[in-house]
Amino acid sequence: MTFQPKTPRAAEPLDLSRRGFLAVVGGAGLGLAVGLKPFDAVAAANGAAPAAFNPFVKIAPDGVVTVVVKHLDKGQGVATGLATLVAEELDADWAQMRTEFAPADNARYANLMFKAQGTGGSTSIANSWEQYRTAAATARAMLVNAAAQAWSVAPGEIVVEKGRLSHPSGKSDGFGAFAEKAAAAPEPVAAPQNAPFKDPSKYVYIGKEGLHRIDNDPKTDGTAIYTQDVKLPNMLVAVVAHPPRFGATVKGFDDAETRKIKGVKEVVAVPQGVAVLATNTWAAISGRNALKVEWDDAKAETRGSDALLAEAKAAVAKADGGVAAVTEGDAEAAFKTASKVIEADYAFPYLAHAAMEPLNCVVDVRKDGTAELIYGCQFPAIDHPTAAQILGLPLDKVTITTVWAGGSFGRRAVPTADYVAEAVAIAKAIEGRAPVKLVWTREDDTKAGYYRPLYAHKVKAAIGPDGLPTAWSHHIAGQSIFGGTALEAMTVKDGVDETSVEGVSNLAYAVPNRSVRLTTLKTGVPVLWWRSVGHTHTAHAVETMIDELAHAAGQDAVAYRLALLKDKPRHTAALKLAAEKAGWGEKLPQGRGRGVAVHESFNTMVAQVVDVTIRKDGSVKVDRVVAAVDCGVVVNPDVIRAQIEGGVGFGLGAALRNAVTLKDGEVEQANFDTYEPLRITDMPHVEVHMVTSDAKPTGVGEPGVPPIAPALANAIFAATGKRVRDLPIGDQKFSSV
Repeated sequence: MTFQPKTPRAAEPLDLSRRGFLAVVGGAGLGLAVGLKPFDAVAAANGAAPAAFNPFVKIAPDGVVTVVVKHLDKGQGVATGLATLVAEELDADWAQMRTEFAPADNARYANLMFKAQGTGGSTSIANSWEQYRTAAATARAMLVNAAAQAWSVAPGEIVVEKGRLSHPSGKSDGFGAFAEKAAAAPEPVAAPQNAPFKDPSKYVYIGKEGLHRIDNDPKTDGTAIYTQDVKLPNMLVAVVAHPPRFGATVKGFDDAETRKIKGVKEVVAVPQGVAVLATNTWAAISGRNALKVEWDDAKAETRGSDALLAEAKAAVAKADGGVAAVTEGDAEAAFKTASKVIEADYAFPYLAHAAMEPLNCVVDVRKDGTAELIYGCQFPAIDHPTAAQILGLPLDKVTITTVWAGGSFGRRAVPTADYVAEAVAIAKAIEGRAPVKLVWTREDDTKAGYYRPLYAHKVKAAIGPDGLPTAWSHHIAGQSIFGGTALEAMTVKDGVDETSVEGVSNLAYAVPNRSVRLTTLKTGVPVLWWRSVGHTHTAHAVETMIDELAHAAGQDAVAYRLALLKDKPRHTAALKLAAEKAGWGEKLPQGRGRGVAVHESFNTMVAQVVDVTIRKDGSVKVDRVVAAVDCGVVVNPDVIRAQIEGGVGFGLGAALRNAVTLKDGEVEQANFDTYEPLRITDMPHVEVHMVTSDAKPTGVGEPGVPPIAPALANAIFAATGKRVRDLPIGDQKFSSV
């Protein structure tokens, strides 16, 4: 029995800098389906046929418009975003819009920015902006042609509005009346190659406030399906005893007590540990608690956080250590003639993703030689072939049904497909005797990897007589996210993993002499991208150092930045807007401070101004955050606002108290009592303002995170005179000045 999710809603396409070909498929009861065939540039150059196609827009006979979403919506709102693009160009009524997740098909649903099917890097709307509008505009033209033929009128006389086609003669009908006729019409009449986009001045949905999110109702009434909602006949729930230390393996186990627990059906060893399968989650967890496992630590990481951080700090202390990531001008010569030189060290811990929904996956291996995976799939291009390889099945015999996910922040997109591979391995180990739902507990999610890497920075900057920087030397040490993975050859160039240095390597500020070096450390701790990736630490180092330079120069922090960003209009616009809305320059009473930061990530500029109060006990209260974002054309204002607000909360939790620490190789945190997220009582008032732009949309899921920690640190300095360089702030106490 194949699980069918209830009307899921989400989506995402490509960037149409190359427009591609259009294709149409139709059939009885199907209605109209339109999609885009992206060119394969190499194949096109060789005269080969364009890439394979699968529709993005479907219109049913009853007029319901379904947008096929190729990206995972894990709460960021991409389903609403893509449906908005389609509704706008189709001139549909918002009430008739639906979405469904695309199947795993790397050839047809590739993210054009990755050249592979997957969600991440804040690319969903950015690479879908033209593709989905093209699919919708073409569908609209096809409907008009079909109606014109049916009514014996000229297509140009037909008006389309809110899901209906009408003619001055009085003829009028909905999309559904013409869907099948349009699909059956021969090309090129049915599928015009260059259906025009709507004039932005006539937008009804794009950029408009108050649009009801397409997932609001199902997530409110409980009809939205998540992995934990999936129940298949005879399904068993699996939990895994993972090794306490990374790299350890199973030497042996005793399951005698486990098998006594009611509901436990299977206990099997898999490459990831020992799996206990039971008829329900509690029985599986109880069975795992009773399991006795002997671990082999011969190849395990046994060092603690202190030792790992000490190694990173020792690495950045070597001026000529590591490899050069950036060399511009002559930084060393500039330091010798500088008016003033400032040096600072920074430290950043491992961080867990801690999404609301821990990892899970349903695997159904069937007797007919097929298999289905049901879960919130973020990266089908990796998960799909991994599952097929483990099962020994052809790719076309393995399907993935994607359902909603409750967050990810990068954790569900893993180069090793770790938890998916684990679920598939368990299903294989029991030889498909029952469908398997793998469930990770919060403790598993916190202790069993993956993490934002630990980093150390050493920054040395010089200013000249005018107070502006003349030299910048920056050394970073930490693990490579891509090192040791199948993606290393494509992403690590000349020993530099760009995700380790991004935000510093492309420094926005005008500094004539720069040196950026990277030391890549090798440890046994599994690491992964974490919301905003390298910008999570580089923005903090850069923006707090810039603040120090402004202070040393005796200049206003905003004015100083603007002087260094005079050739960066988008940075300047965001910074000016945030400063204006925050009331920058106002005198604050003692015990309060205001700090600023501006940073570019994922082609989006975000500036934030933070207000803090130093309490009587010396702790910090974050009162207000004013953010300004330039993300190009605003598709859904409320979604953008929510993402920036969420980024602020996510980043604040990490800045204030989040850290994953190891003792003798074992993670010390387990649940939200020891890895505490930001509480609602800690959340400041957040204002989000958007820079008006007609540029193509850029990402918003991650860019709200990088500026918050440095803006907070700079606000603390303004209130106390004390610099915050290491994160998290933790239990530090401050005295106001």
